[in-house]
Amino acid sequence: MRRGSRLAGVTVSGVSSVRVRLDLAYDGTDFAGWARQPGLRTVQGVLEDALGQVLRTGNPRVAVAGRTDAGVHARGQVVHVDLTSEAWERVVGRSTRTPAQALERRLTGVLPADVVVHRVVLAPPGFDARFSALRRRYTYRVCDDALLRDPLRRSHVLWHRAALDVEAMDAAARLLLGRHDFAAFCRPRPGATTIRTLEVLRWERPEHGADAGLVVAHVQADAFCHSMVRALVGASIAVGEGRQDVTWPADLLAGRRRDPGSAVVAALGLTLEEVAYPPDAELAARAEQTRATRAADDVDVLRGACTDEG
Repeated sequence: MRRGSRLAGVTVSGVSSVRVRLDLAYDGTDFAGWARQPGLRTVQGVLEDALGQVLRTGNPRVAVAGRTDAGVHARGQVVHVDLTSEAWERVVGRSTRTPAQALERRLTGVLPADVVVHRVVLAPPGFDARFSALRRRYTYRVCDDALLRDPLRRSHVLWHRAALDVEAMDAAARLLLGRHDFAAFCRPRPGATTIRTLEVLRWERPEHGADAGLVVAHVQADAFCHSMVRALVGASIAVGEGRQDVTWPADLLAGRRRDPGSAVVAALGLTLEEVAYPPDAELAARAEQTRATRAADDVDVLRGACTDEG
């Protein structure tokens, strides 16, 4: 066995396996979202196809920290994939690299330019890319000043013709923090909970750096339901334009209903920046806790405690 390739896996049906963590980034412009879909170009499809090509196996299935919608970008996406120990060791070929180094390098050689794998490591025991995560952090960028409109960032920054009141948007955002049923800001899915803990929703207009002069939202939660961030941004923009009062988004939240006046903004301004995890010793417990909490919330949904009646 090569130095640095110590296996940290399990044995299933007599076959030793390892769980591998991949950290990646992608430009979502030309993808129909994360999840594999027949006939469509998706990030999951491209990544799994690349893994199959490199490993010379049937395409392995990956589990992702957060499924992004069509057009959404990522700088800090995390996935895990379970491989047989044999496939893991075989990926080095005749090189002197570790399996992790070899897999990262070989994926770089076959992936398209809009997907980059930054890191490959053996996952610690108990790691689950989705359920072990503590939180996900996104940014949403808006340009409301024609002098700052940059055609080179047209696929990553939303252009908004009207000037926005960032202070009002930030004040409205603070009223939404905490653990709530966000049904008013999520596209409903049958039987799926819309209860989430929104830890950060903050608007600013940076004075320095690459985002200077833009209107930028920082959004962080334990998890997000479908279209939640873009709906929160849409409600905030309605306040920033002066079309709605500062308390309007909080009123929507309390009503737990989708409102036609609350638009879901375009995906292009949204970027997944980071997925945070607990220390290695707490990964398994975190995954178990997340599954239990989500199951309890789903039971409440089925009982009618948190459904969107609209």
